[in-house]
Amino acid sequence: MQAFRVRGSGFIAGVIWGTLSLLLGCAPPRSSRITIGAKNFTEQVVLGELVAQEIEAVSAEEGRPQRVERRFYLAGSYLCHQALISGRIDGYVEYTGTALSAVLKQPLDRDATRVLANVRTMYEQRYHVRAEAPLGFEDTFAMVIRDSDAKRLGVRTISDVARLTPAPGQPWRLGVGYEFQSRPDGLAGLIQRYHLVFDKRQRVMDLGLLYRALASNQVDIVAGNSTDGAIRSLGFSVLKDDLHYFPPYEAVPLFREDSLRTHPEIQTALDRMAGKVSAGEMQAMNDAVDGQHRDVEEVVRAYRRQKGF
Repeated sequence: MQAFRVRGSGFIAGVIWGTLSLLLGCAPPRSSRITIGAKNFTEQVVLGELVAQEIEAVSAEEGRPQRVERRFYLAGSYLCHQALISGRIDGYVEYTGTALSAVLKQPLDRDATRVLANVRTMYEQRYHVRAEAPLGFEDTFAMVIRDSDAKRLGVRTISDVARLTPAPGQPWRLGVGYEFQSRPDGLAGLIQRYHLVFDKRQRVMDLGLLYRALASNQVDIVAGNSTDGAIRSLGFSVLKDDLHYFPPYEAVPLFREDSLRTHPEIQTALDRMAGKVSAGEMQAMNDAVDGQHRDVEEVVRAYRRQKGF
């Protein structure tokens, strides 16, 4: 996920980014300790904490215990990227589709293998940054409906939405976030790809309100993110993107090559986690923090114990 939850427009966005860049330039450089960054939403903070705790565990096992510095709640991909290439942080977790389109400014590509290969090559050539092995899950856009409707109508895929309606003569009532409405991989292309018909009174709202609207029967289907904790806690179903419209958004740690040389324990930690984090596990951790209001450090600690990291 990723850039999904950061939105803005034109002049205001430019002012915000300019201000943040200035603040970043004035921020103190990272210490001699390993420094992990994260964007400003729950999943990113959970992933940053997961990477940090695993590095700390490896360093303790190797007889060189150290505390990893956290620089979380950085405002989106732009600021995390600037912090990474300027050496303010050693690494953070990004999503391959976001890295390709938002950071590297490349055209959309829906081939996951090719996207990862291009991201790895370009980050190494341009920034001397290594894109590590994916953690094992994607945080992609997802079309979400109430589980009761999914069972009642037999809806499992987005193609099913094109064939079926919630009631005779009643089109699906859609809820979307502001960004999804305008992204190149967003609503317009989705409608065209699947030949979807929605109620003309589409509701565009803040992402935090989408699931409330779905739960209260104000809408029938929303464009959320596949690992949102509310999907689990509120009993919703994610529809399969059977025509593969959405680009791949694999969670991939990005780390400076000089940091990996200086701190080999980072690579050991990343190798341990490679391919081990499932979308369901990520969704459960997001829900534990957002829905159950549990402490991020404890949620990650419990997860690591469960996984045997």
